[in-house]
Amino acid sequence: MQNTAETGPDAPIDLTPLLDDPYPAYAALREAGPVHRINGTDGNPAWLVTRYEDVRSALADPRFSLDKRNATPGGYRGFALPPALDANLLNMDPPDHTRVRRLVVKAFTPGRVEALREPVRRVADELLDAMARRGSADLIADYAGPLPITVICDLLGIPQHDRRDFLAWSDALITPDPARPELMKQAVGAMLEFYTGLIAAKRAEPADDLLSDLIAVRDADGDRLTEDELTSLAFLILFAGYENTVHLIGNAVLTLLDHPDQLRALRHNPAELPAAVEEFLRYDGPSPLAIRRFPTEDVEIGGVRIPAGESVLLSIASANRDAARFPHPDTLDRGRELSGHLALGHGIHRCLGAPLARLEAVTALEALLDRFPGLRLGVPRDELRHRRALRARGLISLPVAW
Repeated sequence: MQNTAETGPDAPIDLTPLLDDPYPAYAALREAGPVHRINGTDGNPAWLVTRYEDVRSALADPRFSLDKRNATPGGYRGFALPPALDANLLNMDPPDHTRVRRLVVKAFTPGRVEALREPVRRVADELLDAMARRGSADLIADYAGPLPITVICDLLGIPQHDRRDFLAWSDALITPDPARPELMKQAVGAMLEFYTGLIAAKRAEPADDLLSDLIAVRDADGDRLTEDELTSLAFLILFAGYENTVHLIGNAVLTLLDHPDQLRALRHNPAELPAAVEEFLRYDGPSPLAIRRFPTEDVEIGGVRIPAGESVLLSIASANRDAARFPHPDTLDRGRELSGHLALGHGIHRCLGAPLARLEAVTALEALLDRFPGLRLGVPRDELRHRRALRARGLISLPVAW
């Protein structure tokens, strides 16, 4: 791959290898240089940062803003959402980010998340019961997808009959069809209508759920949460809570099927699953890129000057495979020291729902390995396909049998 940090934006990196076989492509980029000029996910030029120390440092650097108002005028188009869905934590800097995050972080403390362990296991067992009656399954559609949707919808208080629609909308946003751009617009419109109606219903009849609690905060003290922030926060919790966890579970199961010796070891000693999940996150995590950032002043990374306002993409996938931080990074090693992996972020923007994602993954794998000791792929390995997206690393389907 060409190091376009030196040759400029007229010689963009071909992104195809990053979509089709990302880890060798990222290894080549790390070797070529720390920062590369690419055509970003919105079609405009962007800077791609690939080495661990640079990515980790930038994630915690307050000069890198998430607020799109700090982008160069006309230089960033990005993902267009209406204001009522766009006023979320992924577009905020302090002090607004601090204010909004503080209102919801209490729902994801380790203690509150631990109280969800039994309900999560109950959902997992119910899904596995349905799979067992069939003898084979698509692990994404039948297990890895429904589990986090059920958990996060229960947490927010979303009615059962609305959940299937949400899955379809999410798929349209995660992997848009270039031939049918209207589907994404339709999904965004449907989501906005859904959240607006749900919040109105919860206002009329509050319940014992997170969304009702957030509405109460909004209505009691509008200075703490605007109406757009309330709607956007509900959207982000549900969308991110589904997308990251379904890919984490699916990628972890495929990793174990690719490493049958480690699959056997974990089946015999499930107490090692929490540590194993950390290695799965590092080895093949669900979020290859951190959310785009915009320097508020000119910055230098690895000797490369990045002008203020230009789009910067921090490669989590590349950083977590950097041999300078993780020796033999392409080897699955559950015994390695993993405290510094970046799969769930770093700094003030680290993943809000990380404790819940970890618990869901551990519980899902524990239940699955216990129920199906003969779990195996249901199709040849080379028939599996990942979603072709820079921002999400996950399987389209994962047929399994036992």
